Amino acid sequence: MISQFILSLTILVVLHEFGHFLPARWFQTRVEKFYLFFNPWFSLFKKKIGDTEWGIGWLPLGGYVKISGMVDESFDTEQLNSEPKPYEFRSKPAWQRLIIMLGGVTVNFLLGFLLFALMLWYYGKEYIPTTELKYGIVTDSLAKQMGFQDGDKIVKLGSTNFDRFDRGKLVKAMVLDNVNTVTVDRNGQMQELVIDQSHIQALTKPENKNMRLWEIPVPAEVASVEPGNGADKAGLKAGDKLLSIDGSSAKFMHEVLANLQNKKSTPINLSILRGIDTLNISLTTNEKGQIGFKPKPFTDYYKVQSIKYGFFESFPLGIAQGWDVLTNYVKSIRQMFSGKVKAKDSLGGFASIANMFEKVWDWESFWRMTAVLSIILGFMNLLPIPALDGGYVMFLIAEVVSGKKIDDKIIEKATMVGFFLLIALMLYANGMDVVRAWFN
Repeated sequence: MISQFILSLTILVVLHEFGHFLPARWFQTRVEKFYLFFNPWFSLFKKKIGDTEWGIGWLPLGGYVKISGMVDESFDTEQLNSEPKPYEFRSKPAWQRLIIMLGGVTVNFLLGFLLFALMLWYYGKEYIPTTELKYGIVTDSLAKQMGFQDGDKIVKLGSTNFDRFDRGKLVKAMVLDNVNTVTVDRNGQMQELVIDQSHIQALTKPENKNMRLWEIPVPAEVASVEPGNGADKAGLKAGDKLLSIDGSSAKFMHEVLANLQNKKSTPINLSILRGIDTLNISLTTNEKGQIGFKPKPFTDYYKVQSIKYGFFESFPLGIAQGWDVLTNYVKSIRQMFSGKVKAKDSLGGFASIANMFEKVWDWESFWRMTAVLSIILGFMNLLPIPALDGGYVMFLIAEVVSGKKIDDKIIEKATMVGFFLLIALMLYANGMDVVRAWFN
């Protein structure tokens, strides 16, 4: 998880800074430093090539390029006391400075769209039609509080048909699109569930973000028995179907796991179906609370649909997918400012971001998260806050509109205020991560 996060951050930072570096060099603007991560007091590595010092810092909070004659977060104001040099940022026309400042976010957006497109082309898309869910869904505690029950078949979100099982789509509809009604088929009867706003808000709480909410049940049918374990000694065979454990229903794997949760090295009684015969067998679980069999795979019961895309076909679809990520992120910020989602529940620091990656290395998940983070990074940097790219863009647009250059001293003071605001926000977000870890 940590290695995926660091690699993703490295890719995003380096490409973002190249987005500034390349147009700066095209316009013959000197770039004094190009750093991956920050280097207060010392660098892990540095080498000067031409006019630019290339280096790696020790503080993995981002990276930077230091462009001559530009007021930035380094607050190197000595350069402002002399006349502008031809190679300095401040001596370039406003349109060139605007392109240099927009270069980083442009790369972020393009990278996000490109990654989504390439993933669609390489991996395609898999989904499970809701018509395949013959056993309905399995619900956890929060989903039950919303009114869902095990066995429900979700038919509609609001007025929209729910034809593909997609947990993320369910959460997005409730949290971002203000959908508070879900139609389910419950034992052949259509019922409309009205989801209370307090339960929708609960979906955004950090402690609930890893909850599965709705899952697809898998029958507890034996594929193979592990030699030497309790199941083997008791005579359990491939093809046997579990019915109950100590009298509690165990027809599905989630029921088996729930029944065995606190039964380590414990004698239990199984009721099984073998062919047309119902049998009762006794065995003892192992030290991990396991019976000792492998269930039949998910795909034995459900047909997974797969869509493949051609190379050129994938690009407009990738752009649409990236645009969807961007609009959803903007919606989430609106929900936060409107009070529907609490800031303390939504803001997170580096630990929260790292936790978004899988705990085992997964390239498909890695590239998807990198694409998402790239688009979010592009949007965040475009916000009109001094010390961010968007703050400089705001000053440059004002200069283009008014025809008058904004005084560098004003930009310097605004950048300082913006810088300390960003530091405060970063401390708050990472502090929330510490608080959550401490209390959880």
